[in-house]
Order: sequence, then structure tokens, then C-alpha cells
Amino acid sequence: MKSAQSIASINDFVIKFANVNGSGSASANELFARAVMRMGVPVAPRNIFPSNIQGLPTWYEVRVSEAGWLGARGGCDMMIAMNPQTWDRDVASLDAGGYLFYDSTKPMPASKFRDDITVLGVPLTAMCNREYTDPRQRQLFKNVMYVGALIALLDMEFGVAEALIVDRYRGKDPLIQANVHALRLGYDYVRAYLPCPIGLTIRRADAVGDRIFIDGNSACGLGAVYGGATVTGWYPITPSTSVIESFTSYCRKYRTDPDSGHARYAAVQAEDELASIGMVIGAAWNGARAFTATSGPGISLMQEFFGLAYFAEIPAVIFDVQRGSPSTGMPTKTQQSDLLACAYASHGDTRHVLLFPENPYECFTFGALAFDLADRLQTPVFVLSDLDMGMNESLCKPFDWDDSRRYDRGKLMTYEELEAGKDFGRYLDVDGDGIPYRTIPGTHPTKGAYFTRGTTRNAYAKYSESGADYVYNMERLRRKFDTAKNLVPAPVLHAASQPTRFGAIHYGSTSPAMAEASALLEADGIHVDTLRVCGFPFCDEIMQFIADHEQVFVVEQNESGQLRSLLINEGEIDPKKLVRVLHYDGSPITARFISSRIADALSDRKISPIRKVAS
Repeated sequence: MKSAQSIASINDFVIKFANVNGSGSASANELFARAVMRMGVPVAPRNIFPSNIQGLPTWYEVRVSEAGWLGARGGCDMMIAMNPQTWDRDVASLDAGGYLFYDSTKPMPASKFRDDITVLGVPLTAMCNREYTDPRQRQLFKNVMYVGALIALLDMEFGVAEALIVDRYRGKDPLIQANVHALRLGYDYVRAYLPCPIGLTIRRADAVGDRIFIDGNSACGLGAVYGGATVTGWYPITPSTSVIESFTSYCRKYRTDPDSGHARYAAVQAEDELASIGMVIGAAWNGARAFTATSGPGISLMQEFFGLAYFAEIPAVIFDVQRGSPSTGMPTKTQQSDLLACAYASHGDTRHVLLFPENPYECFTFGALAFDLADRLQTPVFVLSDLDMGMNESLCKPFDWDDSRRYDRGKLMTYEELEAGKDFGRYLDVDGDGIPYRTIPGTHPTKGAYFTRGTTRNAYAKYSESGADYVYNMERLRRKFDTAKNLVPAPVLHAASQPTRFGAIHYGSTSPAMAEASALLEADGIHVDTLRVCGFPFCDEIMQFIADHEQVFVVEQNESGQLRSLLINEGEIDPKKLVRVLHYDGSPITARFISSRIADALSDRKISPIRKVAS
């Protein structure tokens, strides 16, 4: 069955795999994505999976884009429908003119298809039943077969996928032979019985370059290693657990004494989230660089200790891989819903430093930077990632590191200074930047700080309930927070091709979709300057960007507009100037969504696109 007007595109489409969770499809789907990359064409794959272990539906979406767009686009051009449970939903999600690939072993009534799509049936189950007797082999190799079929349908190079299988199972010849055989079965069937290639094709290109393919959680773990972390206290929670797994994996390789075999790091799984952050704060107070990784529910449970670390001024790093909230929410869906919870974590007048990476490269660099900032500012620093960025592999530039770089431990008073009688006030603002000097326990046997408290005290850390002492500390903490404005990563400005009265502010994993949305808007004559916020507290450039534009769209992935609220609160911005563009259904925000919302908003204001007049 073929649509009269099928989609035709080279190196630019979205293909989606609909599978059953636990069916072994993940490795086959990844094989396809990596094969496209091996042909020099960028891809942006995304896992869409349930919060159970096995049995429920799962999807794997692959964005193919030679132009290099890595955000979710929206829509679907080809569906690999391998799950009867979601058949109707999957068929309905196809764009008109799209392609439906399915297992045609059992006949399907015409009512299960659409007139405006092309249907491609391959009897995968029947082929597997003829070829294999073991039930598990039948299931696993069926997945490999449909990859082989896709290679034929999309006019890909068979040898590329074959080479990937050899790389994956190197030294295990029986596995190599079995997987290549299954791949060939699917490929040969399509070449013999179906018209191919179809309108969607992969053509060899040179658009990947030297970029690496890694997920954000692995990058955060490596960033913690390079940032000098030696201690982590953690409690398992989706989607952050693999940050710790990555960290410990790298530490086993790089932080194990080669002679004794002893670990030169500590990774402690605590009994709960509160205990884990307590361990981190204790280790950090004793001089170690320490961190935890969690998600929204963990942030809620850690609030009391965040307040202690803020007020006692103890460095700590928290990787928050955000997910659908509130409460248990949607554990395997993505959101940017913890911004306010982290910015003002704990009771009272607390304000915390936040970093907003946009991709795995920045998960690595910001992850390492967070430890320097925590030490220099003597405060908790939050690195806010999310499930989309953290658990999905993405192309990014190779990580780089200056081997001459030295850790910034901040203001540490030395043994010599203490021995010479230098005035030491643990909470004394000597330099006017709000940051006091501290000592690491054991620096001096009788001098320096050896005990810290969360209660009010004077500049010399002596217990005090004096209002003047309290005001002194709070004003000093405010000066320290102002100092942080110039230490967090600067915002990134992308100016429109023409002067414009309109701007858009965004952050984190929204950035790839925002970049593509800007191009879509430009193509329609709508010009919008964009500013990517990389950290909090907000520097003056962010407030100036808002002041320079008549109206600013704030694009984020939560229901309440948390970045907008933070801008209004911290910058005393007129709320009418900031327009919400909110996406919060748990799926990654798309370029189509952003561009349509901005275009509709400007249309409501009776603002016509600017069209260039041909000369």
C-alpha cells in the first residue's frame, strides 16, 4: 500500500521505533542510529520508556539531520511498528505521506491502516520461526532483521552496520556471525520483495566531524572526576543514578592505587537522600571535594541540609537530573521543573548558585567548574540537567582540558598564617566580596575552625542571637551571592539577522530546539534575538537583554514558568514584558512547538513578518 504523495527527503527525517520494553530492541535500535552516524550524517536519538522494568511500551526516536539539528523536531516520518499494544497510536502519529513498517506475518485488516501513508510489511516473525528454534533468539534476531530491512529501504551501506556488529562483538565470532546473518536476512528480503529505496534515504556525508557521542550523565560523572571529586554520597533515583555509575567507573580506572589496589575515592550508597547529602557536607567540611546526584524528589528530601550548608558555608555539588514532577510524577519523562526548588532550597532567605548545561560537553565542563565554584564561594552549587540530556546520547564537541589548570580551593588560611597570629574570623568579610576565609580541619593543631554550626553566630563563629550579628551575616551572604554573578558562566547571545524588538530567553536542554526554531522563524520573516542563560545568579547582561527588547519570550519545560518567575523576582522585571512559552507534557520540547507559539503570539499582536523585497 503506497501513498500518492509520500515524503521524500535525503538525510533529513524522523524515524521512530515502537517496541515492547524488555524485548531486547534497544541494542538493535542503537545499531541503526550509529550506522547512520558512521555514514557521516548526524543523528539525535531519544529513548521514550516507561517506569516499569518490562512489558510496557517503549519508543526510540531517531532524528536524522545532515544540517545538524539535534533537538526534537516534532512529528514522525517513518514508524517501525513492532508493538501491537500501541498500533493505533503509532499509526495515528505518522505525518501524512509517511511510512509504516510492520511485521506482516499476521494479516491486518484495511481499517488498521491509513490512506495517506505508505505501508511496508515484512513477515519478520515467520522468518524468525523458520530460522531459529530458541524463543529468545527469535525475539532478539527479529530486532536485528528489521535493522537490516531498514538499511535496504533507506539505501544505506550494508557494510557499515556489519562493521559495527564486528566492533561490538569483537573476539566473539559466533555472535558476530549470528547477528550479521540476521541483518542479511532482513536486508535480502526487502531487496527481493519490496520497492527500495523508499523516499527517505541516507546518503553518505561528512557532517559528523570529530564530535563524540555520549550521554549527559556520563559526562557529568567524568566532569566530577576532572573537578577533583573524591567522595560521593548518593541514593538511587531515576534518572540520575548513572551519574554515580559513571563516576565510580572512571574512578576504578583512574583513582585506584596501582600498587596496593586500594581505592582513592569513596562512593557510599546511603539509606536515604537526606543521609546522602549529609555525608557529602561532612566530607566537604573536612576538605574533600564531594557531591551527590539526584532528581526532584531527592531535592525535596535534602532541603534541611541544603540550608545548613548555605548558612554554615560549606562547599558541596549537587547534580540534579530533572524529571516529570511534582511528587513521584513521571519518573521517566523530562522536565525543567526544579529551578525554583533549587534556587531557594531550604527555609529562610537562602539563595543557591545554579549552572545550566545545554549538552554533554557542558555537563562535563560545568560539572568540573561546579567544584571550583563551590570551594571559592563556600556554598552548595547545583548543576541542573534533565532526563532528556542526561539519559540520551548526543553528539557534541570533544571534551578538552587544560592540564596546567589547578583547582581553585578559594580562601584557605594556611598553617603559617595561623601560626603567625593572623586574625581569623570564620565569617569575617575581609575583602568586601562577602567570602570569608576558612581552614581545613587539621590545618593547625590549636588554631582555625574545627567546629561549625547552623545557628546564628558572629563574625568569629561564636554563638550569638544578636540581631546585629544576624543582619551582618545575611548582608554578607548577599554580597557573596552578588560576587557569584561574575563567576557563573556568561549567557550566550544569538542575534537575529535583522534588528528586532523581540527576544527569547531559554536554558539547558531547550537550547537545541530553540536554535532550530529561530531558523524556522527567520525563514518566515520573524526575527527574534535569543539569549541562553547558563547560570544563576543572573548577571547584568541578562537584565540588559530584557531591557533592550519590547517583549521577551521565556521558553522552558515546566507548567508554572519558573525561569520567568525567577527573572521577575531577582531582576524586578515587569511581568507583562515576559511572555511564557511553556512545554510540560514530559516529552522533549520541539522546534515546531516553539516556533508556532512565538509566531502565534506575534500574530495575536498584529505583527506581520518582515519580508525581504527582491532587488
